[in-house]
Amino acid sequence: MHALTAIPPIPLAVSPDSLDGACGSSNPGIPCRLIWDISHSQHLAEITNVYFAGPIQEALRIAFVVLLALLVRLASRRLINRVTARATLSQESGSERSHSMLGERHQQRASALGSVLGNAASVTIFTIAAFIILGDMGLNLAPILASAGVLGIAIGFGAQNLVQDFLAGIFILLEDQYGVGDVIDIDTISGTVEAVSLRITRVRDVNGVIWHIRNGTISKSGNESHGWARAVVDFPVPYELDISEVRQMMEGTAVAMWQDPAWQDVILERPEVWGVQEVTSDSVLVRVIARTAPLRQWEVGRELRERLKLALATMAAAAARPVLPRPGETGDSGTAGDSGTAGDSGTAGEPWRTGRPGETGKPGAGEPGTGGGT
Repeated sequence: MHALTAIPPIPLAVSPDSLDGACGSSNPGIPCRLIWDISHSQHLAEITNVYFAGPIQEALRIAFVVLLALLVRLASRRLINRVTARATLSQESGSERSHSMLGERHQQRASALGSVLGNAASVTIFTIAAFIILGDMGLNLAPILASAGVLGIAIGFGAQNLVQDFLAGIFILLEDQYGVGDVIDIDTISGTVEAVSLRITRVRDVNGVIWHIRNGTISKSGNESHGWARAVVDFPVPYELDISEVRQMMEGTAVAMWQDPAWQDVILERPEVWGVQEVTSDSVLVRVIARTAPLRQWEVGRELRERLKLALATMAAAAARPVLPRPGETGDSGTAGDSGTAGDSGTAGEPWRTGRPGETGKPGAGEPGTGGGT
């Protein structure tokens, strides 16, 4: 007996006059099926399948990917704005006055930080969407991804300063080191911040010069307007005045300025007199400090110096005012002639009484009718 051999199944030929033959698929699409049902024309069905059904299907898939990317981007933006606003609000502490002063700054920081994180999220989302679209269009993504990896490594080695600047800018915004409107000191540059980006910080100094500083080169920075400031006044006092009285005078003047309605919102706390700061050859420096609102320390310092100058002048004038002698009192040096004549402290010892008729201004010269002897 002959062995039975398995005969492979013979595929059935698809008639070109049928729906499957005209559309070229066992599962034709809706446009090709619609054209076949209407016209029963193989030529029209093939044209629809090649030039309309395929591109429309790809366009719909691309539109779906783009729409999904836009929805994800919108959700990420809302989430980032909510997180940054909550993070900045949680950092606020202190009195209502502090809240009102720092509210605008925290709002600016939240806006800047949300913009940076939102842009980063947008770039990431649309990059992923672009790769998905390229894969749907039939492109081989393996060489593209490999080339992107090599390019990223090359950029990482060739643009290290740029990467360093961007990383430093991100941490400046995250840590709130300074913001627009702050007065900062960076190395030898001091001025007002006009713009902060991921790569550079733009500062305008007191002379009006704009400085563009790369964030990666900033090793340290000082912020003079973060939260609150302090006016420090070192006032020279003559040696002749009593330091304890001078301290009381300075404290009273500073407290009176603090209680002035025009300065209550500027000076945040009761001013203090720290005492003698330095002793020089001709004066004693006494330090007075006042905690102020941001960027108002220079204004408070100028006004406080002016008030201290007027108060100290009044105090010095009161201390230097002479005491006029009583009638009949004599000085200690009246022994050259008769007692109570030339040695009187109200004659030769007082310059504002010299020049009168009959007075010589010399000790012991005597007065008219008494000089020298009887």
